[in-house]
Amino acid sequence: MRVPAQGVCSAAVRTFAVSGVGLDRPGIIAAVAERLVAHGVNVTDSEMAILRGHFAMMLLVTGPDDLDAGALAADLRAAGDALGLEALTLREVADATAAAEPPSWIVSVHGADHPGILAAVTRALADAGVNVCDLHTRLVGEADGRPLYVMLMEVAPPAGVREDDLRALLRAAADAQRVDVALQPLEPDVL
Repeated sequence: MRVPAQGVCSAAVRTFAVSGVGLDRPGIIAAVAERLVAHGVNVTDSEMAILRGHFAMMLLVTGPDDLDAGALAADLRAAGDALGLEALTLREVADATAAAEPPSWIVSVHGADHPGILAAVTRALADAGVNVCDLHTRLVGEADGRPLYVMLMEVAPPAGVREDDLRALLRAAADAQRVDVALQPLEPDVL
């Protein structure tokens, strides 16, 4: 049994996912964060980015066991409306503190943009039991008169998947999609 430190109160918490998307403008993060803290909610993990002029956010937050989730959701909807967001939602999710295996490889893919690149590469990884832990895509510049598609992933292969096997399955998917792929070890960093 874990005993809380002297003077520290151990209280049950609930975990929620907050997601939002809308045309980018200053103040979105501040407004959402202010609504969360007003309800005693803490942001634990977040990803936010501007995607082709749209601001997108995904937050995992925790709040007290007695949190009025309906009031928080209504407050977030009001903030979303005031900000002109297309969506700002709150959903309770299971606590998943027992995280999966951390990523150990970086996969980069690039080539002329066309439908199917993301699906083919991630399907090859999934079929080998490789978990995609982080993924970013962008259209940049041009290749062969078409936008250049760039994808970066951090992946965690299961025990027993050798580097050569990982390279082979990625090469097969990349060849089928007529794109280039590279694999390198992930160097640990702060975030």
